[in-house]
Amino acid sequence: MYQPPHFREDDLAVQHALIKAHPLGLLITAGVNGPAGGPAGGPTANLLPFLLEPTLSPKGTLRVHMARANGQWKEIGAGAAVLVVFQGAETYITPSWYATKRETGKVVPTWNYAMVQVRGVARVHEDAEWLRAQIGALTDAHEGQRAAPWAVSDAPERYIEAQMKGIVGVEIEITEIFGKWKVSQNRTEADRAMVAAGLADAGDPHANAEMAGLVGRHQIG
Repeated sequence: MYQPPHFREDDLAVQHALIKAHPLGLLITAGVNGPAGGPAGGPTANLLPFLLEPTLSPKGTLRVHMARANGQWKEIGAGAAVLVVFQGAETYITPSWYATKRETGKVVPTWNYAMVQVRGVARVHEDAEWLRAQIGALTDAHEGQRAAPWAVSDAPERYIEAQMKGIVGVEIEITEIFGKWKVSQNRTEADRAMVAAGLADAGDPHANAEMAGLVGRHQIG
């Protein structure tokens, strides 16, 4: 990933927070035998909901499951390298927000975003005990804040057992993690203030409260 120094985010806690807030990650592999239905050696990509276990390894461990019919897990089992991309807040930035527009007119549109990319050692899990724990933990992570949370145990046990036969688990011990927060750090203080205000304006079609907060908190120096 291209990372200009002023857009790098190396704080592991901040990186983990983005993964937890935006857990639907793009799992990418370059299959050693070629992806199912694709050319030999070509890439495979699938969006999957990940669960981050921050204490299982120094940089954290990702857990996920996918359909057994999805051939990507076989690529992983055969030793394919994995890359997972987590996309956080993102939005178009109009040059009309910049103070510089009124001063010199030398401005162009851009796009702000925050993202994390992960590489690691991946292992396939097919045993029922691991799968049951993973789907239970993933469900609890997303149902826990609901007034009446659904639990895996709410479904008939035989039904769950049958469903589990159709999935395969993958665990990725993170070895490399990269963060990129492109949130107007390269603009002047006046430009950043106006971008944050524009993003916070609910009447603007490009309003984005999460990005407004990021622009307000991040600056060079």
